[in-house]
Amino acid sequence: MHSQQIIQFGEPLEARDYPTPEPQGTEVLLKVDACGVCHSDLHIWEGFFDLGGGQKLDLLQRMTLPFTLGHEVVGEVVALGPDAEGVEVGDKRIVFPWIGCRECSVCKAGDELLCMAPQTVGTRYNGGYADEVIAPHSKYLIPYDGVPTELACTYACSGLTAYSALKKLAHLREDQSLVIIGAGGVGLSAVHFASSVTKAKIIVADIDATKRSIARQSGAHETIDNGDPDAVAKLIEMTGGGAEGAIDFVGAPATTEFGINGLCKGGHLVSVGLFGDSLPISLAMMPLMMRTIQGSYVGTLEEMHELMELVKGGKVAPIPYEVRPLDEAHNALMDLQAGKVKGRVVLSPTK
Repeated sequence: MHSQQIIQFGEPLEARDYPTPEPQGTEVLLKVDACGVCHSDLHIWEGFFDLGGGQKLDLLQRMTLPFTLGHEVVGEVVALGPDAEGVEVGDKRIVFPWIGCRECSVCKAGDELLCMAPQTVGTRYNGGYADEVIAPHSKYLIPYDGVPTELACTYACSGLTAYSALKKLAHLREDQSLVIIGAGGVGLSAVHFASSVTKAKIIVADIDATKRSIARQSGAHETIDNGDPDAVAKLIEMTGGGAEGAIDFVGAPATTEFGINGLCKGGHLVSVGLFGDSLPISLAMMPLMMRTIQGSYVGTLEEMHELMELVKGGKVAPIPYEVRPLDEAHNALMDLQAGKVKGRVVLSPTK
């Protein structure tokens, strides 16, 4: 098994080779065909999440190095554990990565995203920056018939995260507005999915003119530069009093503040991005304006199946993506960090 691994947090990924893993119990071994590069990978590579106020969520206590990143994985089944069933050798599948411990009461109730001891592919156990990967059970393997392999992998995180966030605002009407903040890989996915989930008018906010242009081409009704000092006032004017909904796919203090201040009375902000830091919020204005702030983390297995039915039914336009060789994984991370990526970079072990 050939991998690109974190050897030390914040240092370049290194190529490492290991014996091919043998699937045990219900495990399934897949040959990796494609793996997306996600912003979350950057935080894991750095070794921490910025909690603000000088506090950090240190990943050294949660991970063992060396470690293989990659949670947007598509592959071909090549071997089954003795208790595995439901797939056959040769099947092509997306690996649903957001897996719980499968033993606690939360997992047994079907809420694996709420598990406090997750076993996520690419964040808790070795992922798809490799040419082979293990899935713990066939129920986490999703068919993607008719969808290009390199595109299919992006739905495991970028697509699923966007879809789940949009569902939380699916109640918005056609005479209401939804602001999508950040037109990177995940935000752009949301623009593409939006018409399949909500009837609201879609406004995309991004400080990058090129990304705003791509968003308009992808179906956004309006765009706005949220770096403009008058951006909130312009948004309120554009929406006739403020947006009914907003999704922050960046998660920085400035973007969240823009999203909250641009809401109308009773507006709803969904916070998705993991940029980090913290934000002071006026506690008095929360009840006075009757606003809701809700966190949204990736999506459920059920939502993944729903999403892929939309994709396979041709109801979701593809996001732009670029395929690079697996051994360029570190360069891909650096380009993502520098803001040079439009859409998604996908790694291929065979390119």
